[in-house]
Parts: sequence; C-alpha cells; structure tokens
Amino acid sequence: MILVFGGFSVMRIWVRFAGVLVAGLLIGFSSGCRAQQAVASWPFVYPDNALRAGSMLDLRYLNEKASGENGFVKLNADGSGFVLGNGSPARFWAVGSDVYRASAEDIARHVKFLAKMGVNMVRLHTQIAPINGTLTDVNEKEIDGIWRMVAACKKEGIYVTISPYWANEKDASKWGIAGYPGKTDLWGLLFFDETLQQGYKAWVKALYSRVNPHSGVSLAKDPTVAIIQVQNEDSLFFWTMQGLKPAQQEKLGMKFGTWLTKKYGSLSAAKSAWGGTRNDKDDFTMGKVGLFNVYFMTQPQSGGMAARVSDETQFFADTQFKFYKDIAAYYRTDLGCKQLINASNWITAEPIRLNDLERWTYTATDVLAVNKYTGGVHTGENNGWRIDPGHHYTAESCLLNPRNLPTNLKQVVGRPILVTESTWVSPEPYQSEGPMLVAAYSSLTGVDAFYWFSATTPEYERDPYFNFVNINGNHALYKWTCSTPTLMGSFPAAALIYRTNCVQKGKPVVHEERSMAQLFGREIPAIAEDKSFDPNRYSGNTLEKNAIKGGVDPLAFLVGPVEEKFDGNPASSYVGDLTKYIDHSAKTVQSVTGEVSLNYGIGTCTINTPKAQGVIGFLSKTGEIRLKDFTVRSGNEYASVVAVSMDGLPLATSRKVLLQVVTTARPTGWKSTATDFKSDDGKQTFHGYVIDKTGTMPWQMVSTDASVTLHNPFLRKMTILDAGGFPIKSFDQLSRSDGRLTFKVPAEAMYMVLE
Repeated sequence: MILVFGGFSVMRIWVRFAGVLVAGLLIGFSSGCRAQQAVASWPFVYPDNALRAGSMLDLRYLNEKASGENGFVKLNADGSGFVLGNGSPARFWAVGSDVYRASAEDIARHVKFLAKMGVNMVRLHTQIAPINGTLTDVNEKEIDGIWRMVAACKKEGIYVTISPYWANEKDASKWGIAGYPGKTDLWGLLFFDETLQQGYKAWVKALYSRVNPHSGVSLAKDPTVAIIQVQNEDSLFFWTMQGLKPAQQEKLGMKFGTWLTKKYGSLSAAKSAWGGTRNDKDDFTMGKVGLFNVYFMTQPQSGGMAARVSDETQFFADTQFKFYKDIAAYYRTDLGCKQLINASNWITAEPIRLNDLERWTYTATDVLAVNKYTGGVHTGENNGWRIDPGHHYTAESCLLNPRNLPTNLKQVVGRPILVTESTWVSPEPYQSEGPMLVAAYSSLTGVDAFYWFSATTPEYERDPYFNFVNINGNHALYKWTCSTPTLMGSFPAAALIYRTNCVQKGKPVVHEERSMAQLFGREIPAIAEDKSFDPNRYSGNTLEKNAIKGGVDPLAFLVGPVEEKFDGNPASSYVGDLTKYIDHSAKTVQSVTGEVSLNYGIGTCTINTPKAQGVIGFLSKTGEIRLKDFTVRSGNEYASVVAVSMDGLPLATSRKVLLQVVTTARPTGWKSTATDFKSDDGKQTFHGYVIDKTGTMPWQMVSTDASVTLHNPFLRKMTILDAGGFPIKSFDQLSRSDGRLTFKVPAEAMYMVLE
C-alpha cells in the first residue's frame, strides 16, 4: 500500500518547511549513460544552527563522554584490531581534517559536527617542520593548531591520529643537508640521513613533550591522541628515489657498502656473489657501491644482476625497517609516548613485487596503513588540485569497477590496517556509494579505520570554489574535499553500520605465508592489490590492473579477508573455493558471510543483515530489490537507499529505524556535455564529459524516486528530517498491510526516522 501524507504532496511539505521553491527545477547530471538528461533536484541547505539540541540524527552518543577517559587505545589480544582503554572493542569512522588551522570557535563547531555525524577519529596531516628556519626550529602556529584540535576532540569523544611530517617541498636552505641547499622535496632522506633525522626528532619533541596549553597535559601523556604516524607517503621503494641528489646517492651507497661487508665479509666477496655485475658508480676501494634505478627492482632479473638487485632490495628494506624501529623507540623511550605507532602509509613503484616488502617494513611499529583513493580520469591544466571549465572527466563507479575499491587490501596477520587517506575523488559523480561500500566491505574484511580526505570546513562545504580563478564567469572548484552532501551526507547510516557491527567479519578466504627470501627476491605473490589512484604522484590517466598469471582471482578481496604472514611457511598458504562466491559470467560477487552482494554488471551492491539492509547503485536498472525485511523499487538512475536499526534490535522488530537516501549532487547551474577525449599522452581515448560550467552554491541533490517496504509490525510514525536531522514533518498514522509498511520516499529528503 502506498502512503498518502494527509493530503500534502511531498514537494509542498519540503517547500513549506525549507522555504525554497524547487518544484520544476531541472539540472543536468553526468551519468554512466552517454546522453545527459534533465532531472528534478532540490537545494541542499544545512541549517546555520544545526548543532542545537533537538536533532533526531545525532550520533554523538556513540562516542565516549571524553576520548581517552578510560585510557589509551590499545591493540586487541591477537593484535589485529583496537580496543579502548577499558578493553571494549573499537572501530573508527574517521576523517582527515584541515580545520585544525582555523579559529578556536570553528574548531569547536567542527568537532561537534563530526561527532554528530558518527566520526570518532580525526587525522591531522600536518607539517611541523619550520617554514623558514634552522633545522631544529618548529612551526609554532602549526603546533598550536594541533594542540587546539586535540583539546577540542577530547570534549567530543573523538580520537586523533597525528602525521607530523611529509617530505614534500621543504625550505632546507638552513638545515645543512648535503646536496639540498634550498627549497626542494626531501624524498627518501628521512630513512638514512642523520641530519634530517636530528631535525625530525627536535620537531616531534617540541610537539609531544611540551604541555598543551589548551588541555594542561602534554600530547605524549594524552590518550586522546591514539595513533602517531611517523611520516606521510614516502618510501625507498617508490619512483621518487630516482630524484635522490648525487651527494645522498653516494652517502646511501656507502651505507650499502657497510651492509654488504657485514653480510659477505668484504665487498670483493659481494662482487663474486654477484658474478662480477657492476654499476658505473662502484668504487669498492673507497667503500662506495653504486645504486641501481628503482626500475630494476620492478623487473625480473637473472644471473648476477638478480643477486645484486636482491641485495639492494634487502638493504633498502632493512634500512627502512630499522629507521621505523629506532624512531618508534625514540617516541616510546625518549618522549614517553604511550600511543600506538604507525610507520607510514605509502605504496611502491610496483605493487606486485614490492608492496608486501614495503608493508613488512611497517611491522617495526604497531599499526599498518596505506593511502588509497579511487576516481575516474580527469584531465586539464591544474587538474591535480582543482576542477575547471574545459576539463574532461569520466564517471567511474566502483560498483562497475570493483577492483578500484580502496578497501581491497592484503592484511598482515597480527597487525591492524588503516586507510589513512581516501575518497571518491571529484569530479566523480558517484560519491554516495563510497561511505556505504566502505562501511560494508571494511566490516566484512576487517579494515580497522578509513579516513575520508578531507574535511575542509567546520560543517558542509558552502563555498568550494577558488574565487580568485575566473574562467569565463566560472570559478574553479576545489578537488580534495569530503565535505559534500553526497560523501559526508552519507555518513550517518554508514557510521552506524560500521561502528555497531551490523555487517559481520568473514573468515579469511586467502591466507598466504611468505618467506623473507621470497620478499627480498621480489617473487610474485599469489595475489596483489591493484595500483592506487593518485593523479599527483603517478603519470598516466587510468588505474593499472595487476596481472598475476595463475594467481588468485583479484575479486577475492570482495569475498572476505585476504591475509598474509611474513617470515612464514609458504606451504601453509591456502585459498578457499572462490567459485562458490564469484560468478564471472553473471558478473556477481557474494561475500563469504552471505550479507553483502555485488553485481558489477548492472552496478549494484546489497547489504542484507539483521540490523541493516539496503541497496546502492544504478537502481533504475534493477527493478524491485527484495531483502530479508526491506524492499526497494526506484526510478533513480543512481542512488543509495539504506535502512539501519537505531536501537540495536533487528530491523524486523526495531522500534527506531533510520532510512537514508542519497542520490547525486552538483552545484547549481553545473553543466557538462558528453564527449570523447584523449589521455594526457594522446594514446588513449575516453568516453566521458567536458565541463561547461562549474556552477554556484548551493548543491543540488537529484530528487528521490523510490518506494520502500519495511517488514516490521511495530513502526507507526515517520518523521522527515532536514539536512541537520531536525524534524520537518511527522506522520503518526501510517498505513500498513500484513505487518508491512510501504510508502513512497519523500522526493526532497535524505533522512527519515521510523518509530
């Protein structure tokens, strides 16, 4: 039975309470279809006073009264996850935040907003090195922002991850680092250059040892700081090592010579082990050993070259591991930090041969991490940081390209893993799938935290433009924000699902044990992650897919946990029968638990658990979707429709249910036209769009066209909420049939509470 709301049309209800006429508004949205169609939409407006009392959608209660009130976050018994200070299991719905640089008032408003949306962890990607100073100076303004943010997060029950250093673009003119006299990148140096290490220790000592004037306790002793990330996105195994300056190449080569002498007894013995293989920069009489380009590590080698490259690989790995072990000891012993420590979060030049080795070096610390984004092709000048009229892009849903899902990770036995930076990168139109897919697949596979990059404003982004850029009357849009209605607006249901364990973790479907000799020899593993999306660090326009001949089906990442053990017994590896769950002809993948199902032919994913049920994707293609207690029929080309229990009871008996519907959004007046375009190198042709206009605020949400049925005999009342979770209109007498509640979803509402 379809509900009639007391004679009101849904459109009139929204107009009456929002005060904005949207009936008949037509805007163009990009889609997977080649042609654009005008669709009805409504303006997304977040209330100015949305942090007041009375919101029916406030998830602050999920957090502790104050973060760290029970002590420091720790590892659980087997080391694979987190517990709070009192031993209760913890999962973190997380964001990276830029707002720590804002005013105290904005910071306070920001953390209240995040807690309300279900966030319980914030990562601060900071740069505490001096902007223009001597080696042991610090950026006091940056440190004060960190201190303010930590003190504010404590009050809202939010934990903090701090990343204090990134090697990108430093003014090292007064630092005395050989070969680096001015403003430059410092890639790779922190792992072996003693001068830079001295500076790093001075910087983090200033951050962690001094009393935070905003909380009265040093960060080293503050359990609100849960995780210390040693540094961001750097590795001896990435292409950036090719830019190492000659003085530092020689220095690292000398260290290699010392390492070889310890292994073989002499450099001449090493040379013999290599079959006489030489490098033009070898000078063994002076103890110098030339380093080959990282490219050689990405390729199979034979004979003496294989032995030499294997040694160089092991030397790099040992150097990186030792740095992380030593710096973790500095945090623990010298600074007295009790936090969990994460080495880094980066990738390698070749994921098949080197990623496992990179992750092994992180095991010198407590927690593993990776930065891993997803998005389509985006070309045009300045496309690394902004979106301009005239830029081209493709629309690439992970539902149609599931190997692009950022949670597809090999997990190391006995260590938690974090995705410390990720998002569905704009101008990708299918962002509303992101939070729901992350919640479902992180739960299924055991990813312990996923940090959305990045919150750029205290609440939602109301002016995401570079207003100083004017292109034919259009302003450039900021590219790297998660403060959008499709991403952050999807947080409530996703955070509930993830943090309250609505989706159960599966048993491992792949368990691979690898010897250290296999890692150092860069042998091909049974399964590998695909290359990560990063338009600023990789050349080319598309994500490369790995191709391991005879390897495990990469869709295994969507079936259940894929785990690996280092320094193990390869004979103990096993792979489950994936044919039970993966059907390539039908283009479907079923989770090992039976709770998450993907159809990557149509582009839909269903969540079907006792406490959370819904469907995400290209719904108009699917007809009626029938789940255990929830049925959806939608005419929307694309949407996410999810019902989640808010009282911990199964949906069939719950007395309070959140219905969340998120479609797609663009700025008002946004226009893009379907077209074919070339890659940056001109070698590929893509079917996509050219941006004609970037529009203005507010965001326009595509209107919902969906009907749902909920099998629950106890629900009698539906309340439509605004974007801040406040009641717009309630209906006390809902019609039902045979214990089933069926109704047309309001066209201009994202959130509804059923009671």
